[in-house]
Amino acid sequence: MTSPAFDRVLEHYRQRMTAESVLNATPGFDEHAHRDELLLPVGEEVARLMVDLIVGLNAQTLVEVGTSYGFSTLFLAEAARRTDGRLFTYEIHPEKQAYAQERISEAGLSDYVQWELGDAVTLLQTQHGPVDFVLLDLWKDLYIPCFETLYPILREGGVIVADNMYVPEIVREATAAYRVAVRAKSDMQAVVLPIGQGIDLACRMP
Repeated sequence: MTSPAFDRVLEHYRQRMTAESVLNATPGFDEHAHRDELLLPVGEEVARLMVDLIVGLNAQTLVEVGTSYGFSTLFLAEAARRTDGRLFTYEIHPEKQAYAQERISEAGLSDYVQWELGDAVTLLQTQHGPVDFVLLDLWKDLYIPCFETLYPILREGGVIVADNMYVPEIVREATAAYRVAVRAKSDMQAVVLPIGQGIDLACRMP
């Protein structure tokens, strides 16, 4: 069960998503030009799947690469609360991180989150392991460098979820290259799931 505080913050995000969907439908609005101002969330279906995976794995160390405005962070922090784990979340934009921090505080989940600000590829080099769960949701050309940095500290049975496999079309070349890189590791098994904007679900096998 989630708390009333979690539910209030989730409703805040839902209202923002509704407002942005109206904006995106406005003739002449260039979503790509305003992408840093938009929530661009993984969506509730993907977010709830991740919570189930984390709880099922009893994952203790969670890594989110690309906090943005904190929609997925809310769910990952809730999952960390349920497993008594910790979420390390990386973001390069201070204003986005500040917004996410406020929402997570309002949800009463700050104790489960460690905030990292700066270039993720550089910062991830100091991430301690083993890592149990990863969400990749940043610029798609950084998926492979982030994966290669995290792979050595991903535990056996650890899971990596990468968003935007299908949408938007402009990133499909980069996400296809990411999938090739993941599957080139002999101990990684992966599948693309047609939920949300398409996610790649990869697991490190024994």
